[in-house]
Amino acid sequence: MHSPSDRPRSCLMSSRRVVASAALAAAVLASALPGTARAQSTEPLKIGFGMALTGPLGSNGKSALLAMKIWEEDINAKGGLLGRKVQLVNYDDQSNPSTVPGLYTKLLDVDKVDLVIGGYATNVLAPALPVVMQRKKVMIGLYGLSVNQKFKYDRFFAMSPNGQNPKMAVSKPFFDAVMKLDPKPKSIAIVAADAEFSRNAADGARDNAKALGLNIVYDKSYPPSQTDFAPILRAIQATNPDVVFVGSYPLDSVGMVQAAQELDLKTRAFGGAMVGLQASAFKTKLGEALNGVLNYDYWLPAPSFMRPGVKEFLEKYQARAAAEGVDPLGYYMGPYAYAYIDLLGQAITATKSTDDGKIADYLRTTTHQTFIGPVKFGAEGEWETDRQFLVQFRGVKGNGLDQFRGLDVQPVLYPLADKTTDTVVPFNDARKK
Repeated sequence: MHSPSDRPRSCLMSSRRVVASAALAAAVLASALPGTARAQSTEPLKIGFGMALTGPLGSNGKSALLAMKIWEEDINAKGGLLGRKVQLVNYDDQSNPSTVPGLYTKLLDVDKVDLVIGGYATNVLAPALPVVMQRKKVMIGLYGLSVNQKFKYDRFFAMSPNGQNPKMAVSKPFFDAVMKLDPKPKSIAIVAADAEFSRNAADGARDNAKALGLNIVYDKSYPPSQTDFAPILRAIQATNPDVVFVGSYPLDSVGMVQAAQELDLKTRAFGGAMVGLQASAFKTKLGEALNGVLNYDYWLPAPSFMRPGVKEFLEKYQARAAAEGVDPLGYYMGPYAYAYIDLLGQAITATKSTDDGKIADYLRTTTHQTFIGPVKFGAEGEWETDRQFLVQFRGVKGNGLDQFRGLDVQPVLYPLADKTTDTVVPFNDARKK
């Protein structure tokens, strides 16, 4: 039994033990909770994705990855996000849709990334969505065409300037241009690869053609493994179409253009949605064979796209392109790839969170300022309004790269705000101008 004189000392010792225990418990709890300031300052904020680094889409995918690395460096130089350095975690999807579900499962279950972002192209974005949906993760995709039309997932967003009816929008500039010809065309041939993007583009072209009263005299697809395109173009030529719309992936696009030159294809306009012809490697490979081709594009150094920050980004990109073995100009993939991951960064900063629901709500309800222009998402995560280019190659001489740095040999026909010239027809005459 303590004497009265012992009580203050005993109470003091007991109080000290309580305080010490509470402090220890708080320290343990702080180290265990991932959301604490301590954890935020020491653990990187991981963003995971698949990207085509090999296979048919590899050249474009590698260009996109360099742009994303530059963003990672830029954002970390500013202190990262939420007080944490950003770490990109990526794997090569090999341009192969079958690899994609496994990659995203690994990113989420093994690498424990905080957030994911989509890869490049319709064919590999579509198989990622079921995995993302199951985990209720937000995903911004790069250049997908109608990826979310079937899923209608409210946390998917497309960084692709094709508006809320993307299937029709990707071919709309082509039709706007050819329907201004005098006389107006009456018939069209539609040919496309049997792959996700090309099928979607052909569906939209078919709808546009019917709405304009054009007679579709040829409408067929070819397998992605096709390498000889001369028989296809001979069959098209036999139907004598006024214009020819092509939906193709990079290697097909090259084969189509080469076959059109070899056969001296007779039609008033040729092109449309040919992936690959935007890339410097294919432009310099094809050279003068490109002349006369009408094709879509998403970014060129046109006045309306030269926004603050773009010039500085391109200088960084082009200075590193040779060492990285990527497109030396970077026009097609670079600005959009930087902008789409920067958009995710903006959302993290604005919401002060990596919570997918909060980020999705922010992306859905905000007009975003990016250096490719303002972006507002509409239904199904597509852009509220479309914004893309149509160009016609003309005056290409030889295979030099420098001629493609500006708009002289790839003048803009659409949109009208950037239009620099009228369409030259017929196609076989345009190839000589």
